Amino acid sequence: MAERRPIAARSTGWAQAAARRLAGSRVTPNQISASSMGFAALAFGCLWLTRGAGPSLDAALLCAAALFCQLRLVANLLDGMVALEGGKGGPTGPFWNEAPDRVADVVILAGLGLAVGMAWLGCLAGALAVGTAYLRELGRAEGLAADFCGPMAKPQRMAVVTAGCVGGAVEALGWGSGWALLAALGLVALGTGVTALRRALRLIRALSLPGRGGT
Repeated sequence: MAERRPIAARSTGWAQAAARRLAGSRVTPNQISASSMGFAALAFGCLWLTRGAGPSLDAALLCAAALFCQLRLVANLLDGMVALEGGKGGPTGPFWNEAPDRVADVVILAGLGLAVGMAWLGCLAGALAVGTAYLRELGRAEGLAADFCGPMAKPQRMAVVTAGCVGGAVEALGWGSGWALLAALGLVALGTGVTALRRALRLIRALSLPGRGGT
């Protein structure tokens, strides 16, 4: 975890207070990382249940899904703060820092795909999300700096999904349609594809620089 995604929320009072409290408890950074998968599973369940649940229940489920997406990000924020600033990091930290994130991405986006009746698009978006992370870690394995470039990295993906869920809740109550969710999923899939392509090109360019050698 030598290189971390730049996140402005790390310097906020609530994040630092929460990290200090967790660092002083028996909770480990790895447990916090794993909890992100639990929040993703809850978001998936809420999204899946929106299929014909009725306007009021759909709206409530979508608001809950939005909340769980944000809690997933909070877990992703606090695990590193507790590990590094709290001095509770361990040898298995790199695994728990990355693997739950990949699961959470796929689960949430697959749930969004089910909610709009386009499971294939949700799975495609999830696969592209995993691909962007793979390209970042491949670069790191080659000795390059971690590439967190967008336009649709993890924070942006979850922001779009959250906005889509909130917009979908309003839409369900007002019109009974689901265009907000479909728009969010389409935007995430397209933006993540662009992000994967951009990272791939940046990686190829960096690996092609003189002095790096080759195989």
